[in-house]
Amino acid sequence: MTSDALRVEDDPRPEDTAFLDARLYEFNAAASGVDDGRWLAIFVRDAGGEIVAGMHGWTWGGTGFVQTLWVRKDLRGHGLASRIMAEAEAEAVRRGCHQMHLDSHSYQAPGFYRRLGYEVIGELPGWPGDDTRIFFRKALGRAYPNRDIDAVTQG
Repeated sequence: MTSDALRVEDDPRPEDTAFLDARLYEFNAAASGVDDGRWLAIFVRDAGGEIVAGMHGWTWGGTGFVQTLWVRKDLRGHGLASRIMAEAEAEAVRRGCHQMHLDSHSYQAPGFYRRLGYEVIGELPGWPGDDTRIFFRKALGRAYPNRDIDAVTQG
């Protein structure tokens, strides 16, 4: 029997959230008929193996999604984030994706994504505070025969 008791947790175990993600993926795959989801991660490590930059997200159903992109402060402004995004886009195309999707807050890097060719598809004002969460989309090459992959991934 299942308990109906709700339990709020502010530090859930990673395996518990992974369980929920897996169940939702199973539902989505069954409902849509699309079962090609894969994680996508790119890391840059220093000589000691410490992560100094990277991104993670996924691809599914013709779309690549960037969940997180981060570059250590002293390495910013040297093109590393652009290289990571170009590689993520290229990998998404190799996986059959025709678009990328991500979001950023107004105090993060919306100008960076615009320079890479991302278009704003929505905004959520007032989060956090007076800031705005901005949703972006970028069309990728293979679904658009007039454009080649090099033009797409070089932004």
